Amino acid sequence: MTEARQSSQFHRGRTTFLLSGLGFGIMLGAVLGLNIQGLWPQVPLHATATEGYESFSIATGLVDNEVEGLYFLDYLTGDLVGAVVNPKTGKFNARFTYNISQDFPTAGRNAKYLMVTGLANMPRGRAGFQPASSIVYIADATSGQVGAYIMPWNSSMQAAGKPQAGAFQVLDVQQFRTTAIRDQ
Repeated sequence: MTEARQSSQFHRGRTTFLLSGLGFGIMLGAVLGLNIQGLWPQVPLHATATEGYESFSIATGLVDNEVEGLYFLDYLTGDLVGAVVNPKTGKFNARFTYNISQDFPTAGRNAKYLMVTGLANMPRGRAGFQPASSIVYIADATSGQVGAYIMPWNSSMQAAGKPQAGAFQVLDVQQFRTTAIRDQ
């Protein structure tokens, strides 16, 4: 191979490498620039948490786009309580309650419940109330029944810093376990 031909191949390979690097740099700069300017589509991430201990469970779930709620279930009394912190004041200013005992009559004093939350996009309710963006699912481990509950939420009251209070709405209670379990 002649020296001129080797030099030509070297320059061609070097040019290809430099142009590839330049193209990659332009693409990376465009992606970073769009992200910094807020023009790149954002992917919202939502996480919920659930924990239980002996006689109660707590869970978190999205109430609307900017705030999440804390859900507390007392196994001994059957009281379900939902509370929301107002981001402006840093204080709980919304409280919703409901006693689930009426939905799980066989649970009794030694109730064993499981509680989780899930996302929902329910239709708007009456007088500016939009159901919360999360449904609370409660399962009675003894009977195998599962109930679905939702909080009536008013984002306008939250934005104005006005307190909210009310009762959870029962969406449905269904039997999920189909086989009878005998006491051991």
